[in-house]
Amino acid sequence: MVEMQVFGLALDEDSQVPVLILKDKEEKSVLPIWIGAMEAMAISLALNKVAFPRPMTHDLLLNALTVLEGKVLRIEITSLEEGTYFAEIVVQQGEVERRIDSRPSDAIALALRAEAPILVNETVLESAGASASNYEEPVLKTEDAEKWNEMLEKFDIDDIKYKM
Repeated sequence: MVEMQVFGLALDEDSQVPVLILKDKEEKSVLPIWIGAMEAMAISLALNKVAFPRPMTHDLLLNALTVLEGKVLRIEITSLEEGTYFAEIVVQQGEVERRIDSRPSDAIALALRAEAPILVNETVLESAGASASNYEEPVLKTEDAEKWNEMLEKFDIDDIKYKM
């Protein structure tokens, strides 16, 4: 397993789909993961340490794990099958280590909140990773950064509250 960190979020120029970029600590390789808009927002909120008066979904999961005396030890991106990444959240509960199946985007959103390491299986990096030299410039180009900042500035908790 290779420890990685979130290098940034970008928009795929062709599909306009958010791309999460992970980079290893030695800055030798990167792993792009195409994710959904809501997942990108959850990751962006965690990266920017945006707090809400009530817990959002990933905050709720972290709170539930804490109440159940669990601690997120790490998340692992374990495999890539037919273009789909698979991940596990590794939780310590007492003397027991538990693994919870997860989408990588949700696992990473949780890891950022729990300040837990993000690990990627070496075989995943070999098949889907790229050289970090291709990503020497900041991942978010000015126009992309502005788009994300606009989304965050316009984000209003009242817009997503459950309404009856």
